[in-house]
Formats: sequence, structure tokens, C-alpha cells
Amino acid sequence: MAQRLQRSPRQTPADQALIDKLATETPELVVSTMTKAGRPGKVFIDWNQDNPAKTTIAPYSLRGRNRPTVPTPITWDEVHAYRHPEQLAFTADDVLDRVERLGDLFAVLDDSRVPLPQRCPWPDQPGTLRRSLP
Repeated sequence: MAQRLQRSPRQTPADQALIDKLATETPELVVSTMTKAGRPGKVFIDWNQDNPAKTTIAPYSLRGRNRPTVPTPITWDEVHAYRHPEQLAFTADDVLDRVERLGDLFAVLDDSRVPLPQRCPWPDQPGTLRRSLP
């Protein structure tokens, strides 16, 4: 019997509404369904990763495997150039060489943070978005 996936207790209706809204309004760019057939060329928002049982890790962290790879930020040129996932598997030594050569590609996020609203921006009616004013 297949195990039924359940929403994480931390995932709120607001999370799901945002994900659904992005996928509905920009179907050429965003997909939120687990089926791989509809994902090529789109950003997949994996709502299922917001789950305490998942092992999602931060960039530059070693994965606990026999051959530990490192989640590594890549450039858009690399995204377009590589055709196989194996080409984007980096070891700790690879990452050290990359950072020395390219710098820390993840550091740009420090400068691009956007302040979050102080209150939940969701109205009483599901399916619509509006930003609440602080």
C-alpha cells in the first residue's frame, strides 16, 4: 500500500495558496505538481520539502552518502550548458576550487533579501492575494 503524503504541520494554507497562485498565474514558468512529465523548462516548487522528515540541506553542506556531494550554487551559463545531472555533482574539493575561481555564488543572496510583511498577507477569502500594510 502506498504511503499517503500529508501536509507538514508547519505548512499553512497561506503557503499552499501562494504556491497555487504562482503555478496558476505563470504556468509557463512554475509548476507545483510532483509529476516529472510537466516539469521540463519550469521551476518546480517542491511544497513537500517543508516536512520535518525531509533531509533538505543548505548550500555547501556535505550530504551523508558514500560519495558525499555538496549542494552548490551554479551560474545560468552552467544551467544551460549541462545536459545530465551528473555534470552538476560536486565534491568538497570541487567546491573549494569553484569558490576560489568564481567566488561564493551564494553570497549575492545576502544583498537581495526582501523584508517580509509583519502580518500574514492573506485575506479571509482563499484563492486571492493581497499585501497587508504594516
